[in-house]
Amino acid sequence: MNHFIARYKVKPERAAENVELIRAVYAELDDKKPSGLHYATFQLDDGVSFIHLASIDTEDGQSPLLEVEAFKRFQKDIEDRCEENPRVSSTHEIGSYRLFGD
Repeated sequence: MNHFIARYKVKPERAAENVELIRAVYAELDDKKPSGLHYATFQLDDGVSFIHLASIDTEDGQSPLLEVEAFKRFQKDIEDRCEENPRVSSTHEIGSYRLFGD
């Protein structure tokens, strides 16, 4: 299982747009229900900082997110929306308690 975290900050006038693009990703995920993906997105209190957590558990190690059309739309102009571009890091779980369900 691979774990990733992405952090970035959007321009204040683009925050609502970013939220809507993210919601569209979750709507498509709810429809398609890809296996091997655990995914969560958080907006920080400043309203412009976002954190995405992903856990990928597929046979080939590829993220099902890459096949989600709404995710492709989300990624398309992300650098234009951002004040601080996304930084993606692999993570190594030390412990968690029901973060992604039972």
